[in-house]
Amino acid sequence: MIILTFFVIHWYTSLFFQTFFLHRYAAHQMFTMSRFWERMFRILTFVTQGSSYINPHTYGILHRLHHEHADTELDVHSPKYDKTFIRMMLRTAKIYDGIFFGRYPVDEKYKKNLPEWFIFDRIAEFWAVRIAVGSLYVFFYMAFADYWWMYFLLPVHFFMGPIHGAIINWWAHKWGYTNFPVDDTSKNILPFDFLMMGEGYHNNHHKHGSRPNFGFRWFEIDPSYLWILLFDKLHIIRLKKVKKVDLKDKVLEAA
Repeated sequence: MIILTFFVIHWYTSLFFQTFFLHRYAAHQMFTMSRFWERMFRILTFVTQGSSYINPHTYGILHRLHHEHADTELDVHSPKYDKTFIRMMLRTAKIYDGIFFGRYPVDEKYKKNLPEWFIFDRIAEFWAVRIAVGSLYVFFYMAFADYWWMYFLLPVHFFMGPIHGAIINWWAHKWGYTNFPVDDTSKNILPFDFLMMGEGYHNNHHKHGSRPNFGFRWFEIDPSYLWILLFDKLHIIRLKKVKKVDLKDKVLEAA
């Protein structure tokens, strides 16, 4: 029971900081925050993602490239051009390393206003750090695992961040339903996205990339957006004003 509880906690905390900090803040800048909170959320992202920590600056560039070139040969991850889930993850990882270490050419427009903390991210990117954190997962399992099959969950812990991204970038471009016509294959995976905390409303997001609430229909509840509203009320962040739209893309009013 302890192992399964730990797995669920790791899954959702890692996922939350990926969607809240890396995706909605770093890549899309849907809200603002002070330098103190930016660094605090970066540290929490590292703590929750652990051995699979994703650099916010690099993630922001990757995600912006995906939106700009979705489902084309220039897309950094697409099931249309990668034959398997694993091959897509490996190609994305290679591009990630190229961007982080300056080997992958990136237009300056994709780097605009991305959060940076050079020293912290250089340390977090060391393989020694990743292996050390991954070892903590192993020791935890050695102490609390009741059954041998539980050890098969360890690879998910090791690669939690990339797995979350790959679930959306693979399955949300293959199966699901759509609310909006778009120029790519993005789809909404689940009517109520309890699994990916709102990230599964991928078609909605590709149509309205700056909208912090990824849900549109009454049943499309975006759990991460509820936390964003709370943080805004507590003045931890400041939501930017966006235009409200209906399912027919008709502008209703300013938020």
